[in-house]
Amino acid sequence: MKKALITGINGQDGSYLAEFLLDKGYEVFGTLKRNSVAENQTARLDNVYDKIKLFYADLTDLSSLISVIQQTQPDEIYNLAAQSHVRISFDQPIYTAQVTGIGTLNMLEAVRLIKPDAKIYQASSSEMFGNSIDSDGFQRETTPMNPVSPYGCAKVYSYNICKNYRNSYNMFISNGILFNHESPRRGTNFVTNKVVKEAVKIKKGLSNKLSLGNLDATRDWGHAKDYVEAMWRILQLDEPNDYVCATGISHTVRELCEYVFTKLDLDYNDYVVMDKKFLRPEELHDLKGDPSKLKQHTDWTPEYTFETMLNEMIDYWMIKL
Repeated sequence: MKKALITGINGQDGSYLAEFLLDKGYEVFGTLKRNSVAENQTARLDNVYDKIKLFYADLTDLSSLISVIQQTQPDEIYNLAAQSHVRISFDQPIYTAQVTGIGTLNMLEAVRLIKPDAKIYQASSSEMFGNSIDSDGFQRETTPMNPVSPYGCAKVYSYNICKNYRNSYNMFISNGILFNHESPRRGTNFVTNKVVKEAVKIKKGLSNKLSLGNLDATRDWGHAKDYVEAMWRILQLDEPNDYVCATGISHTVRELCEYVFTKLDLDYNDYVVMDKKFLRPEELHDLKGDPSKLKQHTDWTPEYTFETMLNEMIDYWMIKL
């Protein structure tokens, strides 16, 4: 039985990955950052709570990472923990750098000292590219990285330190450069679930307005369930490498609103308002990934489309609210 350690297991990706790995017959361990409201912290793990083993640890606390790795001796490590909200990274830039940047270095160093033969997946991000786009409109592994947020900058550091450790110590470390991926488990301060939840509330008469930032920003949105399978496939390869994971199709936030509200027999123009507080100090305008390398090396194919992903999220909130 293979053993996997997932940092940030209680996040959207971590919870789906835990379910996926359990189905594959893995023994699954996960780390949580202590939260004073413990009741809500593992809500995404309700389906598998009795099948996994959880540890308190923090990427800023090297000793806690060493302890967890010593206790679990994992074959695979999925480093998903981070301060992962781009807009909030402008409010907490130093914290974001410490967790999302230096935190990755702490994890690598802990693995190098305790379990150097473990395979490591690092959650890299499309935010690393910033507004760099190749001439054909796509971003891929060779696209220059010019991040436009503290989060993106921290992820570039993580990406590069992973490559450095891979080359310096012959460790199996792969970066998955994931573009935006969503699900009903996405935090409601992220735009997709924010739009869907608020639209359903409006439909049910529980709200009458949705405040958003830049409606013309385009993003390449996929489903988290598809993307965690890509993470696993990347670690099953014989050699470590870096891969863009995306759908190759982008939509504007406006199109997102239009689809969701239309699905609920509403006109988004009647309810959506622009609020400057949701704008970033430096905007990232367009994201569209080229997953050709990933598909070629791993045969990964996403099952969800933009529309079926949103349909699932709408159905979730229609029942939940």
